[in-house]
Amino acid sequence: MSETDDWNTQIINEFRANEGKVGGPFEGAPMVLLHHTGRKSGKQNVTPLMFMPDDDDAALMYIFASKAGAPTHPAWYHNLTASGSARVEVGTETFDVAVNEVVGDNRDRIYAEQAKRYPGFAEYEAKTAGVRTIPVLALRRV
Repeated sequence: MSETDDWNTQIINEFRANEGKVGGPFEGAPMVLLHHTGRKSGKQNVTPLMFMPDDDDAALMYIFASKAGAPTHPAWYHNLTASGSARVEVGTETFDVAVNEVVGDNRDRIYAEQAKRYPGFAEYEAKTAGVRTIPVLALRRV
């Protein structure tokens, strides 16, 4: 098991034991467990992520393919854009979502708001400047 897998497993276990709440660097942040299928492997994966709820639409949330400012997109981003759907756990609920990438000015507005709320996202964006634009995905409950 890789160090990342071990880290994620700890967060997933804490999330499930505490009705969707975790501590440490994510204390107080809105968290989601993203269930997705590997587009090449077919393997079922669960990835813990921060999300931003839409202020006007309770059925909509945004996730950010920041990969902590790494030069490449995370694998889950490719899995979601290939499938167009996923399953998520939020709090004690589990439900299906449709996935759409947010682009242009709307992407920039949403990402800027997340960076304002959680400055680490501004740091990730600075790390990727000139390398890649961090994708924003909209997850709509179906």
